[in-house]
Amino acid sequence: MRLRLWHRLFLAFAVLTLAIIAGFVAWQQRNFRQGFSTYLNEVSLQRLQSAAERLGEVYAERGGSWDFLRGDVRAFDAYVDPFRQKRRGLAEGPPPAPGGPPGEPGAPPPELPPGAEIKPPSDMPPPRGGPSSRVLLVDATGASIVGDARIAAEGDPLRVAIHSGGKEVGSLLMRKIPPRAFGGPDLAFALAQRHAAIVAGGVALLVALGFAFALARWLLAPVRALTQGMHALTAGDYARRVAAGGSAELGALARDFNRLAQTLEAHRDARRRWGADIAHELRTPLSVLRGEIAALQDGVRAPTPAAFDSLAAEGERLSGLIEDLYQLALADAGALEYRFETLDLADVVRDAAQLQKRACADAGLALELDLPGDAPAVRGDARRLGQLLDNLIANARRYTDAPGRIRIALTRAADRVRLAIDDTPPGVPAESLPLLFERLYRVDDSRARNRGGAGLGLAICRAIVEAHGGTIRAEASQLGGLSILVDLPHATETLA
Repeated sequence: MRLRLWHRLFLAFAVLTLAIIAGFVAWQQRNFRQGFSTYLNEVSLQRLQSAAERLGEVYAERGGSWDFLRGDVRAFDAYVDPFRQKRRGLAEGPPPAPGGPPGEPGAPPPELPPGAEIKPPSDMPPPRGGPSSRVLLVDATGASIVGDARIAAEGDPLRVAIHSGGKEVGSLLMRKIPPRAFGGPDLAFALAQRHAAIVAGGVALLVALGFAFALARWLLAPVRALTQGMHALTAGDYARRVAAGGSAELGALARDFNRLAQTLEAHRDARRRWGADIAHELRTPLSVLRGEIAALQDGVRAPTPAAFDSLAAEGERLSGLIEDLYQLALADAGALEYRFETLDLADVVRDAAQLQKRACADAGLALELDLPGDAPAVRGDARRLGQLLDNLIANARRYTDAPGRIRIALTRAADRVRLAIDDTPPGVPAESLPLLFERLYRVDDSRARNRGGAGLGLAICRAIVEAHGGTIRAEASQLGGLSILVDLPHATETLA
């Protein structure tokens, strides 16, 4: 079973959080053991300092010799840790009751002269776990006096010098407590710390998992909205929009989705209008043809040459519309044939103007050319560029009132050649200028269907210009009518 995206994101957060917390707990426990071991060694070192001072004083009192301690483990333990020995003595039982003879039960302890000590019998075993098990007393030469002699052979023990009379007379050596060798209360404290760290890590893990769950849901909320929007688009609901909030990347993705939905909606509406407009454009000449043919058949209209000319005109109009539709279909499919070569655009303009000169004169329009002396070379298809000029001049002729004029001008720029076709009134409203190159679009007031156009010529012109890598736009003309501006890139080659 494939996991959903937010499940995978949650699992990734959970695994990462678990790894981080486990690593942190392990690192904390390691540092705790090392730090606690260092602390215990520091405490032991301070105790050794106190024991070394006591032993130095006793050494001086005993005539500068260690013979009084040689091999005497219990006496050594009493000097190294007198508090422990005191606690041990209390644990062995209550003190003897006064009144008995010395040496018998219930007798008071014998009185000793000042400075005298009670030494246990030499055959009494040393107390288990006493200081002598971890501490070694050596003389000034390093010879062992009492304690575990193996400590001297171990590497880097704790060492405290014993001084008497201003000179070093011996040393106390003690094993260091390694990080994992705690015992007694120290071990209990370390285990309690480990337990607290594990509990804290578990609580932190639960909180982090809850946060990861909420974060995964929150982060993927825009993704879920986009997914639902894509499903809606797939089902044909192009009006669906998503909120463009969230992070910069997701917000940009949401805005791109909204633009895509808007574009698809516009294309759907355009396709619907396109179908309706095409049906209307085809129905109009067919209705006229059917009406005229019916009139001839019913004898309402005599079969005169004028009647046949009217039928031929409607047939020609229908044929032109079908040809324009065919050209647009080829342009959309990228199937229009182009043979690119280096051309003198001025020659193409002259040839097209010569073909349109008679039609312009018949319409009461003067056709003017403003061409530079040097040849502006472009890379293009002469036949398609001629078709472009024919359409533009025919469009200007069809929608310009007589008497008027049409001016065609070529200008040169650093990286382009501009072709400008201006005509005299009527003009085009500013809000209609960007729409002139849409298919079947007309300005209803001044450039209506009764002028003879189907609204496809400028759309074909745009397809030809874009195929040549240029741009085309419309703006108000200084002559009072419409100005069509075509910018084509310069040819990399020069004319011979």
